[in-house]
Amino acid sequence: MRREGTLEEISDGKLYTSNDMVKAGCNDCAGCSSCCRSVGNTIILDPYDIYNLTINLKLSFMELLNGKIELNMVDGVILPNIAMTKATGGCGFLDENERCSIHTFRPGFCRLYPLGRYYENDSFKYILLKDECKKENRTKVKIKTFLGVENLKAYEEYVTDWHYYIKKIGQSVTESMAQGRETEAKALSMNVLQTFFITPYTEGDFYEQYYARK
Repeated sequence: MRREGTLEEISDGKLYTSNDMVKAGCNDCAGCSSCCRSVGNTIILDPYDIYNLTINLKLSFMELLNGKIELNMVDGVILPNIAMTKATGGCGFLDENERCSIHTFRPGFCRLYPLGRYYENDSFKYILLKDECKKENRTKVKIKTFLGVENLKAYEEYVTDWHYYIKKIGQSVTESMAQGRETEAKALSMNVLQTFFITPYTEGDFYEQYYARK
């Protein structure tokens, strides 16, 4: 989800690469789960997230829609997001001890927090979001270590590709709607949903499957 405002308004004003150190270390949250609560539909999921959830939980996309994820319009495109429970307002994947039950394969949005991405020139840099994580006395940690993503280079290339691809689709949907072509706009959005989310992924290389679908 895009944030409005200048770099200085939403972050510490600096741009980082995965090899940089940033003050984001929080001792594995040390029991804190405040960022997993009352965030509405803002934890947007991408194809890699759905791949990890469906493969590791052995649930289909449609089964995940039964309480764990939901669909919402994001910048003109229908995309999935983590669902909050009505009873507590917390993430549906929090366990009885208020800890993340999917931590090892948690979504990219969660893995990144309290960092963000600043896209420009067909690429992106990392930013440290301002006034996000409430954890005090955070320590400096190398971003690649903080993220803990296997084959980070391939992941960053994929993240960039998906960002600009979905941005382009969103623009096409918006233009179609503005010109009164609602059926075409709906078809574009539904095609993304079917191609990258509903159609099952198999165990194996995610990136091969992703690029084959494009």
